[in-house]
Amino acid sequence: MRNALIELKGLAKNYDNQQVLKGIDLVIYENEFLTLLGPSGCGKTTTLRIIAGFEEPTSGEVLFDGVDISKIPAYKREVNTVFQKYALFPFLNVYDNVAFGLKIKKMDKSVIEHKVMKTLKLVGLAGFEKRDVQSLSGGQQQRVAIARALVNEPKVLLLDEPLGALDAKLRKEMQAELKKIQKEVGITFIFVTHDQEEALSMSDTVVVMNEGIIQQVGSPEDIYNEPENRFVASFIGESNIIEAVMKQDLLVSFDGEDFECVDKGFKKNEDVEVVIRPEDIDIVKPDKAKLKGTVKSIIFKGVHHEIVVETEFRDYTIHTTDYFEPGLKVGLKFGPDDIHVMYRMDWV
Repeated sequence: MRNALIELKGLAKNYDNQQVLKGIDLVIYENEFLTLLGPSGCGKTTTLRIIAGFEEPTSGEVLFDGVDISKIPAYKREVNTVFQKYALFPFLNVYDNVAFGLKIKKMDKSVIEHKVMKTLKLVGLAGFEKRDVQSLSGGQQQRVAIARALVNEPKVLLLDEPLGALDAKLRKEMQAELKKIQKEVGITFIFVTHDQEEALSMSDTVVVMNEGIIQQVGSPEDIYNEPENRFVASFIGESNIIEAVMKQDLLVSFDGEDFECVDKGFKKNEDVEVVIRPEDIDIVKPDKAKLKGTVKSIIFKGVHHEIVVETEFRDYTIHTTDYFEPGLKVGLKFGPDDIHVMYRMDWV
């Protein structure tokens, strides 16, 4: 059984007349890699800053091991934060940057040395102790910032878009490295990003936010394969989102045709929305499918072609490794498992 470490209850935050958080309820567990994901301005960084103690909530509670810490200052909380801009001390070398917090606590010199060297080894910087931090690459500076946070042995590490300043290749390397470090140290990581691929590849749990509200909480697989509403479906990856009618359990109707699906529990003839991911649609001969159309465009994306097929009702986006000439008449085929039915929510 997983132990709850942090609980956010009815968390709200106002700046002047603007409500940034609108009643956030969330449970974060021990040893979990949890990502707050959403577009700029959705409230994810504000949520992180409230957990860190840099902001006070307008209302609601932040429970840490069952105790409300909303009024406890940041330096007394068992959390450390890694920022996007790292905030390293340019006049200190790598060792002294990492050791800074321990020296403030007036720890014994031998204890400090043991902790610093152990942490530098953990983040892959053994042998860099005497290096000037300004001579390091962006990825190395980020590792110093992570080491400086981890050396204090917090129960929770907060990471506010820490990979944002890195190039694409290094960013992918650091995603794998961060996940490995989290498993090795065995503490809770709370990660903020607007990058969907980053969230899906690193996290145990993804929290999708928009306009100060949590839209969905789940595993990366659940978030991608079972989006709860139009916002989540469109924000996480590419989607074909279609207005439909749920005729009965396991049968949905859209674009003039009835399709078997795996969803149930809806009212008969309820207005719904259907999500079909581009990679789940096969292009076949027109007589092999209920939906027919014409190839409108094709773009090579490296690992696949992105094809747009124009039908009588709408354009469908398909990802495939096969090439289809624009103007070709085709059919679109997908199975019951490829159709995901969502409640229609006009407010999302």
